[in-house]
Amino acid sequence: MEQTESGAAPPTLGIGMVGYAFMGAAHSQGWRTAGRVFDLPLLPVLAAVGGRDATAVRAAARRHGWAAAETDWRALIARDDVQLVDVCTPGDSHAEIAVAALEAGKHVLCEKPLANSVAEAETMTAAAEAAAERGQIAMVGFNYRRVPALSYARQLVADGRLGALRHVRVTYLQDWLVDPDFPLTWRLEREHAGSGALGDLGAHAVDLAQYLAGEPLVGVSALTETFVRKRPLLAGATAGGLGGGAASQAYGQVTVDDAALFTGRLASGALASFEATRMASGRKNALRLEINGERGSLAFDLERLNELSFHDHTEPAVTAGFRRILVTEPGHPYLEGWWPPGHTLGYEHTFAHQARDLVHAIASKTPPAPSFADGLQVQRVLAAVEESARNNAVYTPVHTPASTTARAALDTLAGTPARTPVDAPAGTPVRAPDDAPAGTPVPQARPN
Repeated sequence: MEQTESGAAPPTLGIGMVGYAFMGAAHSQGWRTAGRVFDLPLLPVLAAVGGRDATAVRAAARRHGWAAAETDWRALIARDDVQLVDVCTPGDSHAEIAVAALEAGKHVLCEKPLANSVAEAETMTAAAEAAAERGQIAMVGFNYRRVPALSYARQLVADGRLGALRHVRVTYLQDWLVDPDFPLTWRLEREHAGSGALGDLGAHAVDLAQYLAGEPLVGVSALTETFVRKRPLLAGATAGGLGGGAASQAYGQVTVDDAALFTGRLASGALASFEATRMASGRKNALRLEINGERGSLAFDLERLNELSFHDHTEPAVTAGFRRILVTEPGHPYLEGWWPPGHTLGYEHTFAHQARDLVHAIASKTPPAPSFADGLQVQRVLAAVEESARNNAVYTPVHTPASTTARAALDTLAGTPARTPVDAPAGTPVRAPDDAPAGTPVPQARPN
C-alpha cells in the first residue's frame, strides 16, 4: 500500500458488513483491495461480518478476511471497532439496518436498490440527511458507475461532446430464470426483494441513465410480466438467490416480475428506453447502453467493459464513425492505481473503486455519490414503472422528491443542466419534442 506524504500509515476505518453471500463477497473484495491499490486517507480494516447462521458466517469471515463474525447485526453495529456499516442483505432489511447504523453514529454503505418501497427509501434518506448534519456519510452501492469506461462516458457527456441529448437506451439481460424448475429463492418473493428484474437489474439501468445524462427521469410508460408464476420451493439454502440449493417437490408462488419493459422522458425532453429481464436465454450479464446526442453518440457493453464506443458527429462524413476507445490509460478514471495501458480490469474492480470513493468522501466530509437521495430518486422511478404497468402502460409521472437534499440531488445529479436554464423561474416548462402528442406532460424547471 502507498504511504501518505509523511511516510506514516493513514488512520484506520473499521468496516462492519451485514450479509456475506454474492454481494458480501464482492464488497469484501473491494474493501480488501482498495487500500492496497489507491493512496487512501483512511485505511479500511475488515473488522466484522454479520449473518444469522453462525457456522456459515464464521466460514465467510475466514474466506474473505474478516477479523470477527457476528450473528446479530445490532451487535455488529454496536462494536467500537466498526465506524462504517456495509449493508449487503436482501432489500427487506435495508431500511432497518441502515437507519439503526446511522442513528448509532456510523457511516453507511447500502447495496442497491436502496429499499423495497418509496416509503422505506424516504425514511432512509431522511435519516441520512440528519446524519449528514453530524458529519456522517451514507452512500448507495450502484457499482456500475465505477466502471472506468462509464465514468469516462460521463465525462464526455458533461464536457458537451454529445451536445443536447436525444435518446438514452439501456438493456440489462440475464437468463438464470429461464428454466421453470429453477427454485423459488428470496429474489422471487416480493416481501424480500421488493420487485424482480425491475429492482434487481432495472435499478442499475435507471441509475446509469440518469447518471450519464446528468438529469432525472420525469415520467415512464411500462409493461411488466411474470412468465413462470410457480416454482419449486427450496429444500436448502441458496447462495444470494442466484443458484445453489436443491428444489423440493412443493411449489410456491412467484410474486415479482420476470421482465420489465418501459420508455421514459428525461427532464430535458430526451427520450429513454429500458428493458430488464432474467429470462433472455443465452444472456448472462448483458448490460448494454447507447446515448445519442446532436453532436455524437456513445455505446457500452458490460461484457466488453474496458471499451467505450464513441462517434463524433461533427467530423466529416467521409471519415466519421464509431471508434473503439480502450479505457486503460492512466488518465482514465481510476486507472492511476492499476496496470500499464492495455492490461484490462474486471467486474470486481468496481467494488474497489466504490470503496475508494466512499473513503475519500468520509475523509473530506463531502457528500457521496450516489447518495441515499439518489437511491430515493431511482426508487421513485421504479414505483412509477410499477404503477404504469398496473394501469396498462399509461404514462406515469415520477413524483417529485419532497426533501431539500433529494431535490438538490436531482439538480446536481451529474452536473449537466437541462435545456431550460438553471436560473429560469420556477414553473417554466422545459421544451417538449416538436412531435410530442397532445397532452404529453413536460417537466417543469426546478427552483434554484
